[in-house]
Amino acid sequence: MAWARPDNLHSKLVFWFKILLPLGALAILSTLFMVSRTVRPEDAIPYADVDVADLVQQPRLTHPNFAGMTSDGAALTLTADEARLGVAGSGEDGTISGLFGLLETPDGARTELDATSARLDSAGRRMILADGVTISNSTGYRIETQEISVALDRTSLDSTGPITAIGPVGQIAAGALHLGLSGSNPRSYVLVFKSGVHMIYIPARQGAGN
Repeated sequence: MAWARPDNLHSKLVFWFKILLPLGALAILSTLFMVSRTVRPEDAIPYADVDVADLVQQPRLTHPNFAGMTSDGAALTLTADEARLGVAGSGEDGTISGLFGLLETPDGARTELDATSARLDSAGRRMILADGVTISNSTGYRIETQEISVALDRTSLDSTGPITAIGPVGQIAAGALHLGLSGSNPRSYVLVFKSGVHMIYIPARQGAGN
């Protein structure tokens, strides 16, 4: 019985592998196409609600924040839901929505600010909080007004219109308020109600049953 020469066997194997391997690859690919899912456009990542043209024309930031120290040593932190940047050459600095601010002065007092919207006055280095502002101070005052101007480089907070407040002495209505450094003591801070102040004194209860 004659044995096949090794080189002939090798040549035959190579010949058949050249035929069988491509056929096997085609069979596998055809199987993948047969069992693959049908592409459904509605299953795409849900970004259809984003107006790309609007984003290009008016860039915005989500959840921006600003933190810094004023010249008198107070810590100022501002966060927002969204900030729309101003358009170059328009003179506008953009708008901010859902703003929360925290002012911590060196004497340990804390003042929290909540506003529906705000805008940046870069020339005046101030943030204008508008459309309903609530101020909560650690001294016990809760103040509401339509608009507040907050300096970014020093401790200075001023209302631009009437305010209503409730605090340790009772209910207060005034034409304006100012929070800032005391004129007589550069290390102390004062909350001043001015421009026609009306107060309803509500004495604190001394104890239950009194």
